[in-house]
Amino acid sequence: QVQLVESGGGLVQAGGSLRLSCAASGRTFSNYAMGWFRQAPGKEREFVAAISGSGSSTYYGDAVTGRFAISRDGAKNTVNLQMDSLKPEDTAVYYCALDTNRVYGLPRAGVGSYDYWGQGTQVTVSS
Repeated sequence: QVQLVESGGGLVQAGGSLRLSCAASGRTFSNYAMGWFRQAPGKEREFVAAISGSGSSTYYGDAVTGRFAISRDGAKNTVNLQMDSLKPEDTAVYYCALDTNRVYGLPRAGVGSYDYWGQGTQVTVSS
C-alpha cells in the first residue's frame, strides 16, 4: 500500500525559509514523477513544483519560481521542497503527490495527474 507522509511544516516569518519532506513507502518510486501542491482556505489546490522519477527534470508554478526548489533522494524514497524568501501568501497546507500513471513520465502540474496524496503539512508565514 502506497503511503506518503509530509513533514517540516510550521510557522515562519516573511522572508524566512522552511524545508518540507515527503517520505514515500509501499512501492518503487524512482520510476515516477512526484509533486508538491498547496491549498489555502477557500481556494483550490494549487500546483507548486514537480520532479521526474530520475530527478533530472523539474517544473515550478509561477508563484514560486526562483524561491522554491524541489529535489528527491531515491535511496531514501523522499522528495523535498526547499522554500526560501517565504511570503504570507505562501500560507497553506502543502501536499505531496505521486503520479504512477506514467512510467518515466515528465513532471506535470495538473491535480488530476496524481493518484496518490499525503495528508498535508501546514505552512504559515507571518508578516
